[in-house]
Amino acid sequence: MNTDIAKLLIKKEIKPSYQRIKILDYLVSNPNHPTVEQIYHDLVGEIPTLSKTTVYNSINLFIEAGIVQPINIEDHETRYDYNVTGHGHFKCIECGGIHDFQLESDAFATSHLNNYLIKEKNVYCKGICPICLENKNEKLKEVEQ
Repeated sequence: MNTDIAKLLIKKEIKPSYQRIKILDYLVSNPNHPTVEQIYHDLVGEIPTLSKTTVYNSINLFIEAGIVQPINIEDHETRYDYNVTGHGHFKCIECGGIHDFQLESDAFATSHLNNYLIKEKNVYCKGICPICLENKNEKLKEVEQ
């Protein structure tokens, strides 16, 4: 059992059940922005009593506590990120991977929203990642020959 994760949950006033510890440990260990389906699929073999409802409920607790943030680049899919510091997300339209990128400190200024309560800020980009772009270029070279 990961004691650091258990301590974090206790600090955030979340009961550190075995399932919650494993789910949060999974998110910490897998910074690939998994979906609930991925988390469930990867953990159910280790925790046979795990349900998707438990995964959803645990993640919702983590979001409310500010431990995890939802990533909604696509309308039909929510992914989850343990990294809650200010950063953006790039989704590759070829492989579907989501990659973090750092934002310039003043790139996300919100001073014009002085009378608003901002609960979250998101920057999402879509395109083709370097690996997929290289693969596309290699295929084009093969076709041209």
